[in-house]
Amino acid sequence: MALGRRSLGPAARRAYSRGAAAKAWLTEGFLDSLRAVVGAPNVSTAPAVREQHGHDESMHRCRPPDAVVWPQNVDHVSLLAQACYSRGAPIIPFGTGTGLEGGVGAVQGGVCFDLTQMDQISDLNTEDFTVAVEPGVTRKTLNNFLRGSGLWFPVDPGADASLCGMAATAASGTNAVRYGTMRHNVLNLQVVLPDGTVLHTAGRNRRPRKSAAGYHLTGLFVGSEGTLGLITQATLRLHGVPEATAAAACAFPSVKEAVDSTVQVLQAGIPVARIEFLDDVMIGACNRFSHLNYAELPTLFLEFHGTEHGVAEQVQAAGEIVKSNGGSDFAWAQEQEARNQLWAARHNAWYAALALRPGWKGYSTDVCVPISRLPEILVETKKDLMESKIVGPMVGHVGDGNFHCLLIHDPEDEGQRRSVADFAERLGKRALAMDGTCTGEHGVGLGKRQLLREEVGEVALATMRQIKAALDPKLLMNPGKVL
Repeated sequence: MALGRRSLGPAARRAYSRGAAAKAWLTEGFLDSLRAVVGAPNVSTAPAVREQHGHDESMHRCRPPDAVVWPQNVDHVSLLAQACYSRGAPIIPFGTGTGLEGGVGAVQGGVCFDLTQMDQISDLNTEDFTVAVEPGVTRKTLNNFLRGSGLWFPVDPGADASLCGMAATAASGTNAVRYGTMRHNVLNLQVVLPDGTVLHTAGRNRRPRKSAAGYHLTGLFVGSEGTLGLITQATLRLHGVPEATAAAACAFPSVKEAVDSTVQVLQAGIPVARIEFLDDVMIGACNRFSHLNYAELPTLFLEFHGTEHGVAEQVQAAGEIVKSNGGSDFAWAQEQEARNQLWAARHNAWYAALALRPGWKGYSTDVCVPISRLPEILVETKKDLMESKIVGPMVGHVGDGNFHCLLIHDPEDEGQRRSVADFAERLGKRALAMDGTCTGEHGVGLGKRQLLREEVGEVALATMRQIKAALDPKLLMNPGKVL
């Protein structure tokens, strides 16, 4: 990555301090200390590079860091963190930039740690179903690596995200109903704390399936969104590739019938692997974007895993429930290529939604409620979208009560921006009123801090602040996020 050494000239200095007090730590000597660790080509203050690292896929405006560094290993991360800690420079972790809540914005400036060059896969143990990955390893890279081993990693948020980034945001996805989220599939983490100390949350090289030894530090860092430390390695739980797989789509007369079917499938104990909901607007967008021809009605995408006999039984039982709710016959995608096309259409839903209004931006909401409240909240949300006249196709991992509205708007139109923000807040409060959460998988980031307060209450929030202060007393780790 030959970015070259870029000195901090007068114009750059003025730009960095614009709108804020001059940063005492931002000196050529400090940048030289970073270059001494990783080499000049792996430190950049170029405006274009900084801007690239100041935003994710969210609607939050870009807030670039003052410098970007590319460590190659955990020792580099530790030394760089020490340098930042001693100078009081904020630290912002960066993976693939696919987050949806502004988690990588440098709200106080600082140094962005781009961890993508740390891309080693190690300690694969096929008998124990475990593997260790560095932050530069994405979920697709890992599953390509595992091909032929009989194992795979099923947590699938759609984007080809960094696995350590997925741990940091407690990511979920289409397979969560059967295989769980990142919280269920991370066994150990190597974390560099703000002062450069290296922590192994479950002990060095430990990878048991369960443990009752002390506080659950691994769980503390999963979902911490880079506010407590930098995750430099994750030990993951793997799963066996199913013997048989069947996927299908099914249309319904209304949102309620589709979601009622979901609830009944789960209540019947059918071990469905994926059950995804797309409303009529989303199906229409996917048809046009992915060249499909599904009926433009509320639709479920389902997938079943198991033995040949087991899958056949699951399909029959689910089919009976679907028909009792007015659903159409299953439209099968049985061959691997057809299944890939079906799920590619689902994963491209974000881009399909954006294509409804070329040139506009999107904001993906994210709430989760108890399964029993899912029909109610989806019907109310659909009504709210129509009354608000917002372009907001709906899609969801409804098997675990999690869904999204992809709110398409003109970011230059202040009225539309306000309307979208107000709708997102109403949706979050609606989920909380139904005993749910304001975020099932995207995280709190910049935009949901007030909703977090309402969700967990002052005592829990104060406890979180105490944990933050204990691990990050200078408040340098990804400031402005979560709390």
